[in-house]
Amino acid sequence: MSAIPALLRAALPSIPVVNQLPGVKKAPVAGFTGLTRTRPPVTVDRAAVEAYAAVCGFPTKDVVPLPYPHLLVFDLQMAIMSDPAFPAPAIGTVHVENSITQHRPIAIGESLSVVASVGAPVPHPKGVVYEFVTEVRAGAELVWEETSAYLRRGVSTGSTTEEGSTTEGGSTTEEGASYGMALPEAAPTPIRWELPADLGRRYAAVSGDANPIHLYPVTAKALGFPRQIAHGMWTMARCVAALENRLPDAVRVDVAFKKPVLLPGTVAFGVTPLDDGIAFGLTSPSGKAHLAGRTTSL
Repeated sequence: MSAIPALLRAALPSIPVVNQLPGVKKAPVAGFTGLTRTRPPVTVDRAAVEAYAAVCGFPTKDVVPLPYPHLLVFDLQMAIMSDPAFPAPAIGTVHVENSITQHRPIAIGESLSVVASVGAPVPHPKGVVYEFVTEVRAGAELVWEETSAYLRRGVSTGSTTEEGSTTEGGSTTEEGASYGMALPEAAPTPIRWELPADLGRRYAAVSGDANPIHLYPVTAKALGFPRQIAHGMWTMARCVAALENRLPDAVRVDVAFKKPVLLPGTVAFGVTPLDDGIAFGLTSPSGKAHLAGRTTSL
């Protein structure tokens, strides 16, 4: 499945007139019970993994970086969002939280099957939340799981027509809204990362997520941003890469996406040890939170 056509299909319900056409018009929120998509077994390709690792700061290994399987489910999530039965257009549906559980490392060359599903929307003070749940299996063995929480602001019954911003990591109008996680704060640190202007294009090339808000100033401005922003899942991956040598084989990583990271830009990475893991975060030079996260040993 091609990521670009999937993104185009996902954008159609946000276009006036087009969004009323059969096959594009969205169903009302009320009565939506869920959708599921699967992909046939896929073999983990070394070249693809190493390209991803290079962009996100992971070392080269014979196992995949912990967040890498998210790339195997991204097109399934887009397929679900572009289905007319899914009530919310992808544009304006904001990725606010993400949780990954790795039961064991996944080796290069393994064959994996992927199932993605979303259930009925969960009420939220700012609208509704859709929880996308992914299971990745090697044969019958569950090796990796993910829950991605997407917030649709201002929608609680059947309206899906208000303007929005992005499916990834932030909003133009407010900082990321908290959903279900109570995450500890990480201590400030002098570690700074300088992020280049082309980071979104580089991550899009390895992930398939070519949302225009991540690519160029002109495409980001068209969707309400002052300039392009980093992918939320890149910020998560970069933090995990910085902690990689301290994480056990079986681990859960939870993150909440806060304020978008403008590119080019500077972020500060901080960590605080916990009894059963590590609290971590990204902040702006002025101290505003971009991401809050924690790891939990299993």
